[in-house]
Amino acid sequence: MLDHLANIWRLTIKELRSIRADPIMLVLVVYAFTMNVYTVATGASVEATNLAVAVVDEDRSALSRRIADGLTPPLFRPAVEIAATEIDAWLDAGRVVFVLEIPPRFEADILAGRAATVQVNVDATAITQAGNGAAYLQTIVLNEVAAFRAGRDGTASGSIDVVVRAKFNPNLKSSWFTSVMQVVNSITMLTVILTGAALIREREQGTVEHLLVMPVVPSEIMLAKILANGLVTLVAAGLSLVLVVEWWLQVPISGSLLLFLAGAAVYVFTVAALGILLGTIANTMGQFGLLAIPVLLVTQLLSGSATPLESMPVWLRWLMWTISPTPHFVTFAQGVLYRGAGLSVLWLPLVAVAAIGGAYFAVALHRFRRVVFGA
Repeated sequence: MLDHLANIWRLTIKELRSIRADPIMLVLVVYAFTMNVYTVATGASVEATNLAVAVVDEDRSALSRRIADGLTPPLFRPAVEIAATEIDAWLDAGRVVFVLEIPPRFEADILAGRAATVQVNVDATAITQAGNGAAYLQTIVLNEVAAFRAGRDGTASGSIDVVVRAKFNPNLKSSWFTSVMQVVNSITMLTVILTGAALIREREQGTVEHLLVMPVVPSEIMLAKILANGLVTLVAAGLSLVLVVEWWLQVPISGSLLLFLAGAAVYVFTVAALGILLGTIANTMGQFGLLAIPVLLVTQLLSGSATPLESMPVWLRWLMWTISPTPHFVTFAQGVLYRGAGLSVLWLPLVAVAAIGGAYFAVALHRFRRVVFGA
């Protein structure tokens, strides 16, 4: 046993030196866990924030002024009043995203109980923010009209007051979600690429033949590659969570970072075995890249980090739970980092990741012995 551990230690040091001698790969690791996390978290915002809105007030009533005053930050900038003839020009010039047009006798129709309408003109170039902003705009108008009618009639707005509070992310900021999930995606991508590329590089350069004459066994070589490349990924992920997510993006981490890294170590073992398996199937670095792209896309898009697993068909959900470790690790990461859950709650996803990792490692070891050692 001591001889096996010594061999794994020496091979791990060799792998770490190989990573250090590859500046392009190191740049990729640094970029994936820094700028990539930051740009995804800040550049893919879907919430309505600081939207420009103009109001065409043809009613000039207390209700119309109340609606205009209700368009306040942070959802909207203070409303700008324009004439009806300026609507197209302002939208075409990109000065505003929304133009709210309140018709004449709007307040009188509301008080008389007649049907009343307002027109919302939307610049849908930014389709996501336009859709969300239009929904907020509709809610504000309805609330202001209901409050105005209740105040004029002297009646209460209702016997039940519903107050909605969002737990774990009170302001529903998308960066709190996307930044952490991007770290998880980077762990998956880089672990597969690093381990698979390490094997392909040795096969292309011919250094794998040196291993064949050494007193080492295939399992030691595989474990060394998993340990070395997994260690680089875990260190980069931990620093990314502390320096990029918590410090740079100001995203609070509720749970234990050590518990997350411990679970990530199990996950890294699993996806590293997957990377070696792909490396035994491909013969060149180009083939490995073409093979890894669809595998990574499927594991990430169907992992629950982009869309909820509940939105998938039942058969696809069970298939991903069975063959992919990523949905289980996403569940674990969200429980630890968002909700502050402990191991007593999240042990089952870790067991699932370990079980899938054992299956990946067994298949990869069989392929490794047959392809590299010819056994």
